[in-house]
Amino acid sequence: MANNLKFESQRLGTWYFAVAATLFGAQLLFGLIAATQFVVPGFLFETLDFSIARMVHINALVVWLLYAMIGAVYYIMPDETGIETVGVGIGKLLFFVLTAAVTVVVLVYLFIQVGPAKESTIWLITEGREYIEAPRWADIGIVVVVLGFLANVYLTAMKGERTGIMTVIMADLLALAGLYLAGMFFTDNISMDQYWWWWVIHLWVEATWEVFVACLAGYGLIKTIGADRRIVEMWLWIEVSMLFGSGILGIGHHYFWIGTPEYWWEIGALFSALEPVPLIGMFVHVLYDWGKESGHAAANGTKHTISNTPAFSWFVVNTFGNFIGAGIWGFMHTLPQINLYTHGTQWPAAHGHLAFYGAYATILIGMFYMGVQGSNGIKELRATFASKMAITLITTGVVGMTIALTASAYVQTMVERAQWGATWEGFFAAQESVWFMQGMGWRLAMGVVTFIGFIYLVKDLLSTGSNPKHVK
Repeated sequence: MANNLKFESQRLGTWYFAVAATLFGAQLLFGLIAATQFVVPGFLFETLDFSIARMVHINALVVWLLYAMIGAVYYIMPDETGIETVGVGIGKLLFFVLTAAVTVVVLVYLFIQVGPAKESTIWLITEGREYIEAPRWADIGIVVVVLGFLANVYLTAMKGERTGIMTVIMADLLALAGLYLAGMFFTDNISMDQYWWWWVIHLWVEATWEVFVACLAGYGLIKTIGADRRIVEMWLWIEVSMLFGSGILGIGHHYFWIGTPEYWWEIGALFSALEPVPLIGMFVHVLYDWGKESGHAAANGTKHTISNTPAFSWFVVNTFGNFIGAGIWGFMHTLPQINLYTHGTQWPAAHGHLAFYGAYATILIGMFYMGVQGSNGIKELRATFASKMAITLITTGVVGMTIALTASAYVQTMVERAQWGATWEGFFAAQESVWFMQGMGWRLAMGVVTFIGFIYLVKDLLSTGSNPKHVK
């Protein structure tokens, strides 16, 4: 990749983007393997079982998003502070340490897979906690890397300018890093262990990550369409204020089955549905304001341009994907009266696919395009056939998987839960239903569509610098 970047920090950000894109591909590949095993149960049996393929699929998702988030901060920080990142050399060293650790963990997942029922397994192979299954040594390594990253962010922000976006990022990263610690200690009480584990999963993803992507969306809108910073930062503070309701109180929608008081049911379901509201409010407000300014510019004989069309397109998908995937699809199955039937079915999987894609993957892919624009010194980055195919196929594939999983989940709720009363007979009757299996088949087909879109995405990102369509 060319290097037209003024700051080494931004170059380091593109390194993180490159690894993130690689792990994104790995996530999709292992997702296809797991989806195939639903349709063909004997596929790779005793070589790469479903439990392992699913584990790598989910953990690759979490890690590539974290890589892209760290890369995004390193990329935008010089713009927001006006100075080079303090300790960028340490940042580069930590990048290589983290990448080496992730590589070792993945190799252990693939070639060792399962350890003995001893504490050594927790330290060396896997902790067994869904989504955060890295062994303890890797956990400690991640904490060290993130502490170094936080030090770079805080020292830089205190030395340079501190915009509203940077201030919110500083506070959010502190919470994001601190919450990870809640999933590191062990207790032999499974309910208590799951309680703290959900603090990591929920407050990570549905609180701190939501605020983080709002910061990136604000930065992206300022850079791509010249959004008014005052509007962006106003909505960021609304996002932070709603965090205390939608994020913290919304955690209650995970408390249905672990013995907490019943009042958490309604509180959790209601407030968790509010999470995407500030982000879509920001986007609609910014777009309305931009439309007015474009109209005034046209009346004066000038024209407003979008400096990075592919990135802006991904930001648009993020706004509405977040609202639909995290908001609507989440609310569809989190009310306790509904969750009684949907818990443990494909319904949470349907919500998870669309929510992670709509809320997080899209905004970070947009940041990939910001990175290649800066690296190649492009003034106006235009959409190409490959970029259009990428956003169309990936979005179509994820939405298709969501619909297929929802259809299969509906069969499970009707057959396994409502008809058979959540018995073992009901479980197997639902699994063998032709409608359930058709949903699994369509999920696999849509996964293939998504992977083809990913190939177009990589092709476009790698060829951006040599494409004469862009204005340099």
